[in-house]
Amino acid sequence: MEKKETQQKAQERIIRILSKDIEGGMKIYPGLTKIKGVSWSLSNAACILLEISKTKKIGDLNDIEIKRINEFLKNPKVPPFVLNRRRDPGSGENKHLTGVDLELKNEFDIKRLKKIKSYRGLRHALGLPLRGQRTKSHFRKNRRKSSGIQKKGPKVEKGTKGETPLRRNKNEKKT
Repeated sequence: MEKKETQQKAQERIIRILSKDIEGGMKIYPGLTKIKGVSWSLSNAACILLEISKTKKIGDLNDIEIKRINEFLKNPKVPPFVLNRRRDPGSGENKHLTGVDLELKNEFDIKRLKKIKSYRGLRHALGLPLRGQRTKSHFRKNRRKSSGIQKKGPKVEKGTKGETPLRRNKNEKKT
């Protein structure tokens, strides 16, 4: 009975890792991938190097394990092919960025490409695909669902005998 209660509390618990809230009912391996910048391979490496079971629920982690995971993800000691920012253009070193840092670097990279007017930068500026996709049938900008055809001009009013209608018939000649 007590086990079920503690499991339910762990599942209801929300854990904050690298400024991202993760549900306590998720397992560690897929749960870490919810953090922006953490891939499946980095999540796997974290579980193996920190000796935490992949099937353990995130809600069952204690404070020490959460702190170890935070420190590992901030500065991972893994081979360079697992990192997401290899040979950084500014410093030339291998880095791994997560969260807001990753978003900011991505924005600055796109701005730099636009500034130097590279092909990729121009495609970003025009809102077109940059990796060689065909554009004949896709990526059309003005092909949105339009509103129905609207009638132009004032409506024909039915009045007394002496009044003329506000619209002309097709067969009438212009005078």
